[in-house]
Amino acid sequence: MLKITKTVEYALISIKHIKNSNPKKLHSSKEIADHYNLPYELLSKILQKLCKLGYLKGIKGAYGGYKLSKCIDDIKLINFLEEIEGPIGFAQCSIKSDCKCDQINLCNIKSPIDKINSNIRNLLSQTTLNEITT
Repeated sequence: MLKITKTVEYALISIKHIKNSNPKKLHSSKEIADHYNLPYELLSKILQKLCKLGYLKGIKGAYGGYKLSKCIDDIKLINFLEEIEGPIGFAQCSIKSDCKCDQINLCNIKSPIDKINSNIRNLLSQTTLNEITT
């Protein structure tokens, strides 16, 4: 099964929450965690990572929180996913050219898997972060 990680899922939930609310308001990790019933400590780490990647700006202090730090309209979903999780692929051999799979020389499904991987990557490259969070 192809699925996104909890890290990506919680990052997208948080970005959508922040984007679709009052743009002048700061949002705490506790507020977001409580609102969506997400694990607070994990969400805090994810929000910190989003700050390091430049998607969010974190304000410290008693009245601190997070806000968007860049326009997400033109950010491709593939770039967002790969910044958080690394290369996206349907199978390991589709991601790395130096794949250590024992079957790589005898594999009779590598070509169709590569085609599926290419189609998935194309779709993610055509989808913006804004489309996911609207």
